[in-house]
Amino acid sequence: MRRSFVIRSIGIALVVAGSIAWARQDSVSGKPIVSEETQACLECHKVTTPGIVEDWLRSRHSKVTPSVALQKPVLERRISNNAVPKGLLPIVVGCFECHGQNAANHKDNFEHFGHKINVVVSPDDCKTCHSDEARQFSDSKKAHALGNLRDNAVYHTLVGTIGGMKVVEGANFERRTASENTKHETCYACHGTSIEVKGTKTVATSIGDIEVPDLLHWPNQGVGRVNPDGSRGACTACHPRHSFSIEIARKPATCSQCHLEPDLPAWDVYKESKHGNIVMSTEHEQNWESVPWKVGKDFRAPSCATCHNSLIATPDGELVVQRSHDFGSRLWVRIFGLVYSHPQPMSGNTSIIKNADGLQLPVTFTGRQASGYLIDDDEQARRQTEMRTVCQTCHSTNWSNGHFAKLATTIAEADSMVLAATKLMLEIWNRKLADKTNPFDETIEQKWIKQWLFYANSVRYGSAMAGPDYASFKNGWWDLTRNLEEMRDYLGKNAGKKK
Repeated sequence: MRRSFVIRSIGIALVVAGSIAWARQDSVSGKPIVSEETQACLECHKVTTPGIVEDWLRSRHSKVTPSVALQKPVLERRISNNAVPKGLLPIVVGCFECHGQNAANHKDNFEHFGHKINVVVSPDDCKTCHSDEARQFSDSKKAHALGNLRDNAVYHTLVGTIGGMKVVEGANFERRTASENTKHETCYACHGTSIEVKGTKTVATSIGDIEVPDLLHWPNQGVGRVNPDGSRGACTACHPRHSFSIEIARKPATCSQCHLEPDLPAWDVYKESKHGNIVMSTEHEQNWESVPWKVGKDFRAPSCATCHNSLIATPDGELVVQRSHDFGSRLWVRIFGLVYSHPQPMSGNTSIIKNADGLQLPVTFTGRQASGYLIDDDEQARRQTEMRTVCQTCHSTNWSNGHFAKLATTIAEADSMVLAATKLMLEIWNRKLADKTNPFDETIEQKWIKQWLFYANSVRYGSAMAGPDYASFKNGWWDLTRNLEEMRDYLGKNAGKKK
C-alpha cells in the first residue's frame, strides 16, 4: 500500500493548497502560524479527506489568530473570551486546536499518530475562544432540544408513535413503538441524540487500519446533541464544519434543515414572505460576512438570523441590538404551540414544566397556563420592545405596531380553534370512543394533533412572518376549519357509541 503521504518530519515546509505555503515561523513573512500538531494533521488529511482541508483553508480560523482577533474593536469581534490560553494566541485555529481541547473530559479521546485527539468537537471546546456564545447557547431551548423531547413523557410518546408502524404480511400492519434507528433518523436528527463511547473499533483507511473510538448514535449534528464530554449542543448545526462560516449560519437555508412544514413552517413561510423574496432575489448583493452587520448597507432585508440573534448596527456603525446565541431571547411568545401558544419558558429546559393537570406541557388541555414556568408580563414586554427595535430599523413605528397587533389577534384566534378541537377530543375520550392511554395513535386523535401541531402553527407562523398562504390555504385557516368540522362530525356520527 502506498504510504508516501503518511506523516513526515514536522519541520518540513507544508504545501497545503495552491500557492499557500506555511512554515513554522512567520515573524518575517507575516503569514499565519500553523501549529506543529495541525501541520501533522494537514499532511495526511490533505490526501485522505481533501474536502475537509480545503473547507478549513477557506475559513477565518485558518487565517486569523486569536491574538489578532482580540485586537479588533469590540463590535467587530467574533471572539468573546479575553482569557484565551496563551499558547493558542499566536497560532491559527486548526485541526488540533479544536480536536485536542479538554482531552481529560472527552470519553472519545484516543491516540492518533502520536497525538491525543477527540472525535467530537463540543461547545465546551468552542468556548475556549467563544465563551459568551457558548454560555448563551447553553441556556437555550436548542441546547436542551434532546432532553426536551426525550425527557418529556408526552413528547416521547409522540416520537415513539409517529414511526411505530410495522408491516406484518402484505397489506397487514400493526402498531408498535418506533425503533431506536427510526427515532435517530427522524426527530433526533434535528433535536440531537446522546453520543456514547462503546469501546474501540478498527476501521480500514487508505493509509492502513486505524483504531478509533466506537461511538453509539454517530454521526449526528442535532442542535441539542449530548457530547462525549457531557456538554450539550452542536455549534456545527448552524456553523458547519470545517469552514464554520458565519455566512452559512446567517443564510435562511441553514435554518431550513429543521424549521420547515408541516409542524414548524418557518422556512416555508419565509420563502413566501416579502423579506424572503428580497433576500433570495438579491442574495449576491448582500454582505453576509460583515461584523457588525449594518442594516441597509450590508443587507437590505432580514434573514432568520437578523431578527433572532445577530448583532445589528446602523449604517454608521451604531449598535442596534447585541448578538445572542439563545435564539429565543428576543421572543416573548412561543407560537410553536404544544398544544396552545404561550409566553416563552423561563428555562431552555422545558421538560421541567408541569401544568395543573400534571403533564409536562406549558398549558392544560383547557387552556390554563403553567405560569410559574413562563416569563412574566414585564419580560414579555421587554423582549417585544427589542424585536420592535429590529423591525424599526427599516419599518415605521406605525407599520411595526400594526404588524404586532395583527399577530396578537391571529394567535388568539388560532388558539380558540385549538381549544374547540381539544374540547371535542376530551368528549371523545370521555365517551370512550378513543383510548387516551396513548393520545396520538388513533385516527381521530391524529386529527386533533394536526389541529395544533400543523394547522394552528401554520396560521401563527404565516402571520408572524407575513406568509399569507400559510395562514390561509396551505395548512392554514382552510385546514384548521375543515379539520374542526370533521372532528365535530365524527363525534356526532358516533353519538351513543362506546369502544
